[in-house]
Amino acid sequence: RSPRGREFRRMAAEGRIDLSKPRYDQSTYGGRLQHYFEVTDPRTVLASDADLDKAASLVKAYNAGTEPKGTSADDVWAAKKLYDSAFHPQTGEKNLFIGRMSFQVPGNMMITGGMMAVYKSVPLSVMFQFLNQSFNAIVNYTNRNASSEITTETLATAYVAATSASVAVAVGFNKLISRSPTLSKGMVGRFVPLVAVAGANCVNIPLIRQTELKEGITVTTKDGREIGKSQNAAFGAVTQVIPSRILMAMPSMGLTPVVMAAIESRGLLSAAPFLTMPVTVLVTGLALVVSTPMACAIFPQDAAISVSQLEPALQAKVKELCPTEKELYYNKGL
Repeated sequence: RSPRGREFRRMAAEGRIDLSKPRYDQSTYGGRLQHYFEVTDPRTVLASDADLDKAASLVKAYNAGTEPKGTSADDVWAAKKLYDSAFHPQTGEKNLFIGRMSFQVPGNMMITGGMMAVYKSVPLSVMFQFLNQSFNAIVNYTNRNASSEITTETLATAYVAATSASVAVAVGFNKLISRSPTLSKGMVGRFVPLVAVAGANCVNIPLIRQTELKEGITVTTKDGREIGKSQNAAFGAVTQVIPSRILMAMPSMGLTPVVMAAIESRGLLSAAPFLTMPVTVLVTGLALVVSTPMACAIFPQDAAISVSQLEPALQAKVKELCPTEKELYYNKGL
């Protein structure tokens, strides 16, 4: 039995908190939603490096049973919330600031809001697509499954391909719409950024995680025992992340155009047109506060895969090492 498994059983016997697991039940959507409201809470972005390091130290001390006397459960969970918001769940390394899930709302609201405010301008649309894909590349790399290395070449290929796809969709649709007087006067043009982002995600995520697809990602038993790497698990991870990312964008990029069209049709901004972009960004941000955790919670972070769905070599290894296991687990990334 693994040392990690023995430690978890010891903590359970003593009535201690198992910090290897989220605070809320991850087998239900409601529990995952509560968890991701904490992980994506934009207020944690304001935490200083000293606060984050202090939280990480308390989490590590608690896991080792050496936390300061008088440490309450609330203290431990507050530290865990900060830790989860800024540190990679596999490597334990502090994530790049703008790649953290807690920065998704402020980062996306500025870029996405700007993208939708300037949707009629091709040059500005291209600029915002470049900004968006740069941001996405950092987020995808930061929240990858870290059991497979990603080369600089892979990152560059994914970035160029996704940027090209999003720009091509944005420019192509804008030109198509501009040729039609009916479409030009309607709502259709406002949804071009959403189509561009969805298309780019379908390109960006598989490319940036192609090493995982080629080499596989680590699969473990429930108590953390590593069995090997599975390409089938990697495929499952990527096919869960892509729809989550698209669904994350849909409420903000689908609702915001409707709200802004209603505001503009009533002439509410006619006296102050310079407020169009700030209001668009604000509406986008409000939608993202809810849509980001809702989309992240669709699939469990530690996803399960049936042993029968693994590669034959891994199935044989499971049969030899742990024949009673019916499912293995992997970190799908975000």
